[in-house]
Amino acid sequence: MDNAIRTGSGRRLDELTSDALRAGRLTAEDFRISREQLDAQAAAAEAGGYRQLAENLRRAAELTVLPNERVFEIYAMLRPGRATVAQLQDLAAELRRQDMPRVAVFILEAAEAYGKRGIAKRA
Repeated sequence: MDNAIRTGSGRRLDELTSDALRAGRLTAEDFRISREQLDAQAAAAEAGGYRQLAENLRRAAELTVLPNERVFEIYAMLRPGRATVAQLQDLAAELRRQDMPRVAVFILEAAEAYGKRGIAKRA
């Protein structure tokens, strides 16, 4: 079994060389971390007693299916005053439909906290 660390595109780390980059054989996708690698890091963090870090890594793993632009949009929506509670709830529902339950729960928790603290965008 091949246990080599792989990028989001499936390349092994030893394939990410400056020669390959100069020759144009690599793309930005070749430098993205894979969901599998983040899941493995989460398991190691949890085994080491770092439960919160493990949960953060699992949320990151769920987000690897999205294009970078969409991840940036989600982060922007999470800034105080950028989205209404309803918009955050809609976002959470969308992410749940896309099989990102951990991220969806995180967004719902943010929506609730922003609503209670009065830092959500007003409708």
